[in-house]
Amino acid sequence: MSFYRGMTCENVTLKDAKGTPITAYVAKPSGPGPFPGVVLIHHLPGWDDFYMETTRRFAHAGYIAICHNLYEREGGQNNPDDVAAKVRAEGGVADAQMVGDTEAAVKWVRAQKECNGKVGLIGSCSGGRHAYIYACQKNDIDACVDLWGGRVVMGKEELNAKTPVAPIDMTKDLSCPLLGIFGNDDRAPSPEQVDQHEAELKKLGKNYEFHRYDGAGHGFFYWHRPLYRIDQCMDAWGKVWAFFGKHLAK
Repeated sequence: MSFYRGMTCENVTLKDAKGTPITAYVAKPSGPGPFPGVVLIHHLPGWDDFYMETTRRFAHAGYIAICHNLYEREGGQNNPDDVAAKVRAEGGVADAQMVGDTEAAVKWVRAQKECNGKVGLIGSCSGGRHAYIYACQKNDIDACVDLWGGRVVMGKEELNAKTPVAPIDMTKDLSCPLLGIFGNDDRAPSPEQVDQHEAELKKLGKNYEFHRYDGAGHGFFYWHRPLYRIDQCMDAWGKVWAFFGKHLAK
């Protein structure tokens, strides 16, 4: 982009299928559009500054972007670190609840008059896992990006009421193209687990592309942490822009 695009940012209130209110942060590019949409699913550290900034980054790039607070019920807009600690101690949010909340965000984007009718989904860490689950359970998005989502491959002993099915076992129902970004130094997911995931996608003939980076571990996009790897991060962002540009343009 050769210019700085204006944008508007605000909080909006969504409602899930049961009418539960959920706060979401929205960033819209200036102008009439049409613009593609993107829904961001935040990581376990919570609905935090990194995700607010990334939401604005998508708006700057010409997307209607929304990031909903999956932890609204556990603490609303209190300190994200405190809320995330509570969620972690309780074993995370239920996959079914996440799907309902995310569906509300997808519907909100599609309802915007500036939207071009295409909506993508992106998440990192637990949000990458959640994005993949959503893309396998719903068919209302056009592209999905999984940034190092852990616990896609799960043993039976890891399953419980909140996570009753391993995401890899949902792969047959993947409804849109998938981009996966991974660090080869990561252990959650490990390279071996990424291999398993890719083998399942390939076996089922799914439309996907995986990119793996040497010298990078978990969370290598996180500029505010020692995990950050600038060269790998910038290359991977290029892959994200190209992928969404291909599948969300109209």
